[in-house]
Order: sequence, then structure tokens, then C-alpha cells
Amino acid sequence: MSIPSIRGPAPQSLAVRDAGVLLGRVLYLSLVASGLLLTLVPVVLVTWLSLFANEVPTVPPSGYTLKWYAASLANQQFLTGFSISIQVAVIATAIGLVLTIPAAIALAKRAIPYSDWMVQFLMGPMIVPAIVLGAGLYVTFIQLEIAFDLPFVGSVPGLVLGHILITIPWSLRLLLANLNGVNQSIEDAAESLGARPFTVLTKVTLPLVWPGLVAGALFSFVVSFSNLEISLFLVAPGQTTLPIAILQYLQWKLDPSVAAASVLQIAVITIGVLMTDRFVPLTKVV
Repeated sequence: MSIPSIRGPAPQSLAVRDAGVLLGRVLYLSLVASGLLLTLVPVVLVTWLSLFANEVPTVPPSGYTLKWYAASLANQQFLTGFSISIQVAVIATAIGLVLTIPAAIALAKRAIPYSDWMVQFLMGPMIVPAIVLGAGLYVTFIQLEIAFDLPFVGSVPGLVLGHILITIPWSLRLLLANLNGVNQSIEDAAESLGARPFTVLTKVTLPLVWPGLVAGALFSFVVSFSNLEISLFLVAPGQTTLPIAILQYLQWKLDPSVAAASVLQIAVITIGVLMTDRFVPLTKVV
């Protein structure tokens, strides 16, 4: 009785498969490299521009100096904008988290009817163009001012409300990702041992989603601190955030101090990311 021979794949098919794998790797690396270039090149160029000695930027520069950093730190418009941006970002992040935590828990546990639709609705500010969202908030606040005779546009509370709206999707998305990975039996065990709901929340649930909570706070702060579109519609005259202060300065004068202020803004965000990653590795939640 003859035994049929077992043949492996034809050399031609192996070559085709290897070529496909190689092509996939090349495309993947090309996309990664393109993303890195699009992210890093503007930062490198702005940093380079901030060191130019010329008051009017020219390439190549006549020399390099740090005087524009001193000029931006002495610019009262930039300092005021930086202070307001920090305050608004901190307040909006804190209030946004207070609102997001119970909402995320309820949505993760499907305790709210039409939970999937609610998630998509709350993610809306992340999808809608920021300039459209800013215009919509402006019109809404004007109508509220007429109806209730309360100042919304041009007030710090109105600006904070607008920034809360754009920070909620980030914290909600990261918290939901962490809550969906929590073992429900751990919370059930705590409740069966007599723990009250608030104790379960503070002693069990929040520690389990701590990485997502910290990452949500970080992304919310960055989104609020660097926002331009919402702030353009809602700030009061003379009380501008840092991005608006930079934009207004560019309308009248173009010198490397603007680039220096932008580098300092990037540095604040980078330091925040690095400090957060020191305590909660962002690879766990991002």
C-alpha cells in the first residue's frame, strides 16, 4: 500500500506570502514615520525659530539667542493669558471628572436606558468641529442671558462651562475603557461583605480605575489648556487665554517671542505628561 507524499507549500506561494508580509511592514513603518514627522517637525521648527536673533525671522538666522524667552516671560499679555488658561483648565478638569465618574460607572454597568446612545451623545464634542461647537455655545449662552438675565458670554463661569463640555469626552472615554476591564465580582464581593455603595466606590472601584482617572484628568487638562476655538467665542475683553493672547499678538507683530511662548506652552504640557507617566504609566490606558 503506497503512502501519499506530503508536500509543503510551493516555493512560489512562499515567496508571495513573504513579499506580502514585507510590504505590510513597509507600509506600517511608513505610516508610523509619517505620523512622527507630522508631530515632531512643527515642534522642532517652532523651537528653532524661538532661538533666532533676528527680530524679523529670516532663514538662515544671523545668530541665536535666548532673549525671546525672557521677552515672552515679561509680556504681561502672555502672563495673564497663561494664568487664566491654567485656572480654567484646572477648574474644568476637576468639575468634568466629578460629573464623568458617576456617569461612566452607570454607563459601564448599563444602569441607564439606551447606554450606547448616551455614550455616543456624550462623545459628540470630540466629533463636532470645535469652531462649530464654539459658535453653538455662543448662541446658546446669548439666549440664556436673554431668558435669565445672567452673564454667560464674557464671564469666567461661561468659559469654564464651555471647557467642561470639551473635556468630558476624554475623561469618559478613558474611564469607560478601564471600567469595562474591571471584574464585577470584586465589587459584588465587597457588597456581600457589608460595604456600602460609597465605600465600594471609594475603596474598590476608583482604585481599580485609577490609571484611567489620572489619564482622563491629564488629557482633559491638555485639551482645555490648549483650546482656542471655544475660548474665542466666550472670553471677556481683556481676559484672554494664552492661545488667544498669542493669536492677538500675531495680528500686530511677528517676532520670535511668539515662538518662545509656544515652546513654553508645549513644555508645560510635556512636563504634565511626564509627571503623570511617572506615577501612572500611560501605556496602561492609552
